[in-house]
Amino acid sequence: MHLERERCVRAVQSKDARFDGWFFTAVLTTRIYCRPSCPVVPPKPENMTFYPSAAACQQAGFRACKRCRPDTSPGSPEWNQRADLVARAMRLIADGVVDREGVPGLAARLGYSTRQVERQLLAELGAGPLALARAQRAQTARLLVETTPLPMAEIAFAAGFSSIRTFNDTVREVFALSPSELRSRVPRRSAPSTTPSTTPGTLSLRLPFRAPLNPDNLFGHLAATAVPGVEEWRDGAYRRTLRLPYGHGIVALTPRPDHIACRLTLSDLRDLTVAISRCRRLLDLDADPVAVDDQLRTDPLLAPLVDKAPGRRVPRTVDEAEFAVRAVLGQQVSTAAARTHAARLVTAHGKQVDDPEGGLTHLFPAPEALAGLDPERLAMPRTRRATFTTLVGRLADGTLHLGVESDWAQSRAQLLSLPGFGPWTVDVIAMRALGDPDAFLATDLGIRRAAQELGLPSTPAALTARAAAWQPWRAYAVQYLWATDSHPINFLPV
Repeated sequence: MHLERERCVRAVQSKDARFDGWFFTAVLTTRIYCRPSCPVVPPKPENMTFYPSAAACQQAGFRACKRCRPDTSPGSPEWNQRADLVARAMRLIADGVVDREGVPGLAARLGYSTRQVERQLLAELGAGPLALARAQRAQTARLLVETTPLPMAEIAFAAGFSSIRTFNDTVREVFALSPSELRSRVPRRSAPSTTPSTTPGTLSLRLPFRAPLNPDNLFGHLAATAVPGVEEWRDGAYRRTLRLPYGHGIVALTPRPDHIACRLTLSDLRDLTVAISRCRRLLDLDADPVAVDDQLRTDPLLAPLVDKAPGRRVPRTVDEAEFAVRAVLGQQVSTAAARTHAARLVTAHGKQVDDPEGGLTHLFPAPEALAGLDPERLAMPRTRRATFTTLVGRLADGTLHLGVESDWAQSRAQLLSLPGFGPWTVDVIAMRALGDPDAFLATDLGIRRAAQELGLPSTPAALTARAAAWQPWRAYAVQYLWATDSHPINFLPV
């Protein structure tokens, strides 16, 4: 995108927010970089240059605009619609792998050499993994400085910096302000609260997205399938527990007209960046709804569904292994029965957590905790017990790994090789856990019923052939087709 100069100039001149996160505008005369929708008067075209990432702008010597705050842009939709090396690396960097394991750890997870990973990231993004992780640390630091009363030393540690000096130098270089100056610019009415009622480790922030966003099926699906003790819908918010690298957390996510309100309670603040990344992924907030809907509208039978409620997202997950287990529990049973099966596992094998607000009691059990259970105690048919125990065994011993860095085609093949895994189970895991935007549930009964009512082919083979025109966004077509039903997953809870 950043190489299409004329298109980028038009986006900046029209202040088009749809392109925020796709590219960044660096102004040669001021040495400032901005998001395309920056409200200031656009610079002359000859003074603009474009970069694919904030890290590339920073490496070229530009500082972030204090007005439009480009570091808070939605993430590029590129990384969630591709499964190549660069996209997988970007998802891992967002998940904090470089800070925890270094560049060698990132390369090992991807199955490439460090040199190959650095070369490809530099070629496409103008910055290597260390610079990209540094830009992410700077963004996390700014968030903590502006929204919490934490001492600067604690913020430096929580944001992933190795020293106070590195923290201070990076903040000054990126934002042209010291950490103390950043905090002093926060208006008094929105300054961090230090009242006794504030729960330690709790942060409130806004998650941006590209409009439009239809919250009905997104939050409806999460609420209708919520596992008691792990998830709940309360007071207009979806709440759930999170297993994180350094500890655990509880998040409350509330849809607002122009953002998602996010309240995070963390046992270790070093998990902030990872928690935010996983919440954004759960709600598919980095999607490009305009591109998706424009493609689906080309089918005259889908167009009315899109026009009626544009901006549907794919409800995803914060834990790929958890979702795979829950997909097996949901095979050929009702939503209520699947929740009951999952709740029993949670009570028996999940780690207990303390929820200051009450309601949530456990983390969903890790595969290692489930691998040793007695299959005879599972209230399900013998064949499904074999499917369940095989899955958790492979996840626990590492022969099957499902994560943000997964190669979609390889993971599909591995899942299909397991007993009891057919097209529906594999595709629903690909769609909601792996994040494949083109996963399509042609055998799903609800999809076939909706297709028949719309006049689309209803047999799996014929429907798959018709859906070829919806590529690469067939997972979003699934959401529009599901929405024709009156099932609770399609409605925002009240």
